[in-house]
Amino acid sequence: MNETYRSTYIRSRSSGLLGSRTVLAGLGLLASFLYVQARSRKAERENPPEGKFVEVDGVRLHYLERGEGPALVLLHGNGVYSKDFEYCGLLEKAAERYRVIAFDRPGFGYSERPRSTVWTPENQACLLHHALQEIGVDSAIVVGHSWGTMVAMAMGLQVPDFVRGLVLLSGYYYPSVRLDVVLSSPPAIPVVGDVMRYTVSPLLGRLMWRGVIKRAFSPLPVDKKFDRFPVWMALRPSQLRAAAAESAMMVPAAMSLARRYGELKVPAAILAGTKDKVAMFGHNSERLHEEGLHHSELELEPGVGHMLHYAHPEKVMAAIDAMAARVGEPVPIRNPKAEALARASESGV
Repeated sequence: MNETYRSTYIRSRSSGLLGSRTVLAGLGLLASFLYVQARSRKAERENPPEGKFVEVDGVRLHYLERGEGPALVLLHGNGVYSKDFEYCGLLEKAAERYRVIAFDRPGFGYSERPRSTVWTPENQACLLHHALQEIGVDSAIVVGHSWGTMVAMAMGLQVPDFVRGLVLLSGYYYPSVRLDVVLSSPPAIPVVGDVMRYTVSPLLGRLMWRGVIKRAFSPLPVDKKFDRFPVWMALRPSQLRAAAAESAMMVPAAMSLARRYGELKVPAAILAGTKDKVAMFGHNSERLHEEGLHHSELELEPGVGHMLHYAHPEKVMAAIDAMAARVGEPVPIRNPKAEALARASESGV
C-alpha cells in the first residue's frame, strides 16, 4: 500500500508541476502578446504613413513620392521599409532631378501582403509594375538594395521596355549556404510561426537588433542617420512575417533568377562594398558582372559593408545619373484612354 500510495503521490505531484508550468508559460505568452501589441501600436502612432496608397490586383500598397522629372523607383531590402531611403538621404537628393517613388514592398511598412500569394521576386515585380502603371509611370530606372535587387531584376526580365535601367546595390544574386536563413525563417511557418511573431519573436528581435545592424554596417560603425529608424516598426508581427518569408525564400529565389540572368537586356550598374558580410561581393556582385550580365558596369567600394547607400549615397546618385545619361530621355508611351479624357476635359464635356 505504501508503495502504491507513494507512486500515486509522485504522479500527482508531477502532473501538478507540469500544470503549473503550463499555466506560467501561458501567462508569459499572454504578457508577451500584450507587450508586443502595445509597442506595435505605439510605433505606428509615432510613424504614421507619410506617402500615398494605391490598390492594384487586390493589394493595397504604400509608397513615398518626391520630386519631378524622369521616374526613379527605389526598392528596399529585407527587414526595413521605404523610409530607409529617406534616412540615408538618397530619396531627397534624387528628388532634385527625378520623380522618385519608393515603395513599401508587400508586407513591409504599410503595404499589404496577402497570404494567398507566395511573394517571389517575380510576383512582387509584377505587382509593383502594375502599381506604377496605375499611378501614371510608363518607364523608369529601378534601384534595388539587397533583397530589392532580385525584385528589380525580375522586373527587368518581365518588362524590359518599361525598365530603362537597373542600379543594383549590395545584392544577393547566387545561392549559397546561409545560417541566417535558418535562424530568421521560423516566424513564417504557419500556426507555430504565427504564435512566435505575436509573442517571443519580436522580443528576441529587439535583443538581437543592435548586433544585426552592426553586422550590416560593418566594418564601418552604424551610421548616425540610421538611428532614426523606428525599431518597432520592423518588429511588428506583420512585418516579421514578411521578413521571415523573404529569408526563407532568399536561396531558392536566387537559384531561380540565376538561370535567367543571360536573358536580361536592360543595362545595369552593380555596386557593392568589398567588406559586405551579408552578401559577399565576390560570390555575388563580381560574379554577376563577369558571368551573368555582360553589359553591366561594376563599381566596388573598398572597406564598405552592406549598407552602401548610407556609406556613399553620393556614389549611388552618381551611378543613377550615369545610368540616366546612358539610356537617354524617356519616350512617353501613348495612353489613348488618358488622351481621350484630357480632350474631353479641355472641351468641357
